[in-house]
Amino acid sequence: MSHKYVYMFKEGDASMRNLLGGKGANLAEMTNMGIPVPNGFIVTTEACTHYNSSGKVLSDDIKKQIDGCIAQLEAGTGKKFGDASNPLLVSVRSGARASMPGMMDTVLNLGISDAAAKALAKSAGESFAYDSYRRFIMMFADVVIGVSKHSFEHSLDEYKEKKGYASDENMTADDWKAIVDIFKKIYRDDQGKDFPTDAKEQLYNAIIAVFESWDNERAFIYRRKHDIPYEWGTAVNVQEMVFGNMGQTSGSGVLFTRDQVTGENRMFGEFLMNAQGEDVVAGVRTANPIEELESKNPKAYKELMDIADRLERHYKFAQDMEMTIENEKLYILQTRDAKSIGPVAMLQICMDMINEGIMTKEEAIKRVDPRSLDQLLHPVFDDAELKAAKQIGKALAASPGAAAGRVYFTAADAAAANERGERVILVRLETSPDDILGMEVSQGILTARGGMTSHAAVVARGYGTPCICGCEDIKFGKNDFTIGGETIKEGDYISLNGSTGIIYKGDIKTVDPEIGGNFATFMSWVDAVPGKMGVRTNADSPKDAAKALEFGAQGIGLTRTEHMFFDADRIPKMRKMILADTEAERRAALDELLPFQKKDFAGIYEVMQDRPVTIRLLDPPLHEFMPTKDEDFASLAKDMGKTPQQVKDRAESLHELNPMMGHRGCRLAVSYPEIAEMQTRAIIEAAIEVKKAKGYDIKPEIMIPLVGDVKETRFVRDIIEKKAAELVAAAGVKLEYLIGTMIEIPRACLIADDIAGVAEFFSFGTNDLTQMTYGLSRDDAGRILKDYIDNNIYEGDPTARLDQTGVGELMKIAIKKGRGKNPKLKIGICGEHGGEPSSIGFCHKVGLDYVSCSPFRVPIARLAAAQSALAGEKFD
Repeated sequence: MSHKYVYMFKEGDASMRNLLGGKGANLAEMTNMGIPVPNGFIVTTEACTHYNSSGKVLSDDIKKQIDGCIAQLEAGTGKKFGDASNPLLVSVRSGARASMPGMMDTVLNLGISDAAAKALAKSAGESFAYDSYRRFIMMFADVVIGVSKHSFEHSLDEYKEKKGYASDENMTADDWKAIVDIFKKIYRDDQGKDFPTDAKEQLYNAIIAVFESWDNERAFIYRRKHDIPYEWGTAVNVQEMVFGNMGQTSGSGVLFTRDQVTGENRMFGEFLMNAQGEDVVAGVRTANPIEELESKNPKAYKELMDIADRLERHYKFAQDMEMTIENEKLYILQTRDAKSIGPVAMLQICMDMINEGIMTKEEAIKRVDPRSLDQLLHPVFDDAELKAAKQIGKALAASPGAAAGRVYFTAADAAAANERGERVILVRLETSPDDILGMEVSQGILTARGGMTSHAAVVARGYGTPCICGCEDIKFGKNDFTIGGETIKEGDYISLNGSTGIIYKGDIKTVDPEIGGNFATFMSWVDAVPGKMGVRTNADSPKDAAKALEFGAQGIGLTRTEHMFFDADRIPKMRKMILADTEAERRAALDELLPFQKKDFAGIYEVMQDRPVTIRLLDPPLHEFMPTKDEDFASLAKDMGKTPQQVKDRAESLHELNPMMGHRGCRLAVSYPEIAEMQTRAIIEAAIEVKKAKGYDIKPEIMIPLVGDVKETRFVRDIIEKKAAELVAAAGVKLEYLIGTMIEIPRACLIADDIAGVAEFFSFGTNDLTQMTYGLSRDDAGRILKDYIDNNIYEGDPTARLDQTGVGELMKIAIKKGRGKNPKLKIGICGEHGGEPSSIGFCHKVGLDYVSCSPFRVPIARLAAAQSALAGEKFD
């Protein structure tokens, strides 16, 4: 017995969404509910997968099953597919399990031919018949074959203009016959053959076109954005045609059961009499508000309102519906959960539906897309100004929000412009820690290089600053850059949409989003979900920490101490320490840095109070702190009593061929134990002082970065323990602290049981763990990954979404080994994946205690963690 690839509507239901696709499952469900749905069948997602894996051929078995379902439609209607006297016409629509706007457009009136059109003309009138015929030719040619619809539209417009017609309603039957002939000629001229008239050939080709649309660029982009796997495939819905263009007793329309903009509990929709659905959507004629249907067809209007309410209660969410009225009889062509709803409207709908008893709080939590909360937390562009703006480029949307300002190319110039009161957009080839001061004061950041976990992207997300990375179309001049045919000079305005990656010329007004009371109420429900992971933040300053607390962070999972050294009064001292020739010189420089580190840590402790604070010891390679300008070398040499050349030579000696895998992380503490000593002193002394002054129960967590061996872990731990114990004893206070490690080298995952013997917590640094597992620099990933994604080698960017099969497997090994040695081992994640919803779901499944992310991602992480807990999935 052959595998079943095709199902009649009556054979399915809503539970078969993965097989029948979202649209097909809903049509099947409505059919079984007794709702008036034109009959039809679904070619399943498995048929699509079979097609893609079988040389792009629609098998004879699948064709046979399609023919069998057509026969059932014929039996139910009394019509014949492809018949010259009583023809059955069908529509063909795509329908993946997740709504996919990038998929193939609908084809209506399929099965029509010259003979079928004559038969329709006898039964329903010539004008209707040939209007339907010309629609099919244009749709089939455009959507299935690839002949541009603009040629057809242009010829129709020319014809109406020549005749002096104001709209399609002026067209007569003879006019439509003439248009059919014109359309056939356009097709023949383009394809070199006549338009196909065989109904089965039309149907098979349309089904193949739906399968092929799964591979189009729009679909690829949408799948990457929404985490939809390629192997899901799409289903195809074939449905008996009902006609809204049979005169003034017929019509078509769309209906949303709630207001899509505000979420208000009111129906919103439009309809046209004597029209097919495409006319309403395309705006061929000005549509009427759905309320006016009541005066034209009271019975159909009441039935539509009743069905809308019934479907909303059945699916427990606002519905997006399509309907057709054929000779005063109502048919529902589609329903689906309403899409394209902003977060403000989404939260309002959830609040109202809970109050109305339609959904529960848990169901509301599952409904809201965590990523949509970004729109509530960042500025957006003014709609009116955005419509008039000129787009000049597009790249990676690395940090969300909208920003506009004057262009500056160096951190120093950006800082100076900020001092003058200017709004600044920092434009760089790439950024480094040396650019921190300029990045901190910029409204937006644009780089020509770098991926989603590049320095610019990570820092921008931490600051909540809009950022676009990896814009390789930028060509830099001396004090300008060119992109999209425009030359942008220093001081010129540009605008960045960090949520879409689009770059605009000029100064577009931004507006702050309206959060409203619904957000706080909704997030209180989120936090009440039992069994969810904790959510911490990555914060390097009291300001960042305070913002994270405002967004609901429960602690700090990562404080990067290196970012504290780039202030103007600190960087010279840091450089003196790095360039010191002796340990004594190095310690003297570290003594100068100690007060600054203590002050920073004390400020963070005061903000976080009793909450946990994880502080990472110095991590980046030392060359990142070195100057690049001659005047900076001269100033540093004078301060150190050396010649500029001596300082340059020493800086050159620090150069590494591959610094990200070089002298950094715990290796610095092994080579220079005094650095770890100073940082431990700052961490512990600040904790003691704040505890004494404020009474907070400070519990610092000191994290050793980049470990790959238990011996180096123990070596650095001994330095920390010795200094900490000495300080606590001298202060005469009780201070608890933890010493743990950052797991970011694959070897550390494989020997995690050994490391767990000397570590009290693990924190996965998945930025580095990903790049080391893939052997792929995160700063160069953008341009490399594009080719891999375009060729369907990778479905997404592993630096943005956790690679669950590779990197994730290393994490599972580390967790199993670590907790096997130390069952009480606390484990979290502090890489950028800690704020990405699908990655958070994986973290829940593997049993992490918390995730940590940038402050503006904290609400996203809270919601994603709650959804993961409600799903209840855990790996063995």
